[in-house]
Amino acid sequence: MKLCLYFMCLTCSALQTKADVPGLERGLVACLERVFQTKYGAYLIPHYMSFVQVGLKADSQIVRCLACKTVTCLLEHLKEDVVSAVQLIRNYDVCPLLLDCLINGNEQVATASMDAIKKLAGFPQGMEIIFPTNSEDDTHLGKLAAQCSSLGRVRVLALIVKLFSVSSHVASVIHRLNLLRLFEAELNNTDDILVTLSVLELLYEWASLVWGAWRPVRVFALVAAYTKTVISAIDRILDSSETQDMDECESALEALGQIGSSTQGAQLLLSSSPPSARHIIDAAFDRQGRGKQLAALHALGNIFGETLAENNMILDNHSEENLRRLIYETASKTPKLAPSGLIMSVLQQDSEIRLAGYRMITGLMARPWFLMEICSKQEIINIVTDPNTETTKIGMEARYNCCKAIHKALMSSSKVISDPSLAAIAEKVHEAVRMGPYLARKLEAQPAVMTAERF
Repeated sequence: MKLCLYFMCLTCSALQTKADVPGLERGLVACLERVFQTKYGAYLIPHYMSFVQVGLKADSQIVRCLACKTVTCLLEHLKEDVVSAVQLIRNYDVCPLLLDCLINGNEQVATASMDAIKKLAGFPQGMEIIFPTNSEDDTHLGKLAAQCSSLGRVRVLALIVKLFSVSSHVASVIHRLNLLRLFEAELNNTDDILVTLSVLELLYEWASLVWGAWRPVRVFALVAAYTKTVISAIDRILDSSETQDMDECESALEALGQIGSSTQGAQLLLSSSPPSARHIIDAAFDRQGRGKQLAALHALGNIFGETLAENNMILDNHSEENLRRLIYETASKTPKLAPSGLIMSVLQQDSEIRLAGYRMITGLMARPWFLMEICSKQEIINIVTDPNTETTKIGMEARYNCCKAIHKALMSSSKVISDPSLAAIAEKVHEAVRMGPYLARKLEAQPAVMTAERF
């Protein structure tokens, strides 16, 4: 025991020195992390709370991350002496330091800090530390969010969502403290679309959490109301003729794709006037910017329901009609003239673009009108059924899923029986599905024996 304490003391002291020894800090951090993750090592932590305190304030991000993880280990392994563990955290004023790591640390530090605070919230004594009754307390989450940067505010909101998942009791405390107003305030500010989208995503996550009969009804209402606000803000970015920043356009298209990944979101994008989805469809078939096109194609895959269960792919009648009209209008403005030409132009590009194209086709095949577009170009069928088209695992799987969607649509169509050309296509697609995504390549046997050389 004494020898171990001596070793730990030397290790912690070495982390406080400024000696420039390559790899020393990382090696010592890895060593201490493994020790503290054991039950025996966790029992040593109370002897080193001053070092934990210093570690939480360190300039080094990996040392701060270690200190946050050490707090988690303390609470995990000393459950039978929880009052003592929580009291140590209170005595050494650890919670404000964890919150500082949350706000100002890098991503790894912030995540480790959230985990530690969440673990602390699992104990009644810890709740008193995390949720002070005085709203003017520096550690009050409302005051903290009001004083930090946009990134810091998003992290505070993420912490609130994480804490909400701890227990019904914690959820009730969060609701009683009206911390939902922090989300409302952030969503009312649409100056930074990426921040707004991050907050909206957190709300979606929050809305999925249920504790018994306690359901955050206001969260659902906020999601519905503010999704429209966010879409309008993104429309302004994409409508602006002054927008030259391709990264901003890509981010806006990705954001629309994120919203469109749910049935309700997709319907909002297609039912507004004019439909916000027009930006995505225009960019998906515009080869002026590869990154922009790629983002739009993946967004379309989401809107068409490629990630959803089959019974959730089809939208309401108004949205479906707008979707069909937008695609045909876009095609009519290009030399391709028909949607099949647009699809072909996508499949003739590089593997990343093709992958996004497969996703788009897979979703669209749930619409009967699209079947004839795909079957009208034999070249499309040749590409998606060719086992040599893709060389990566993700590409093979996307192509195979595309084949399965086409095959299902063909089998559901009554025209296949009466049209010999469709029957031939159906047979070709069926063979591609039967061969599977990976083992489709036909390899000819090579001779393993050579004839003897003669002198």
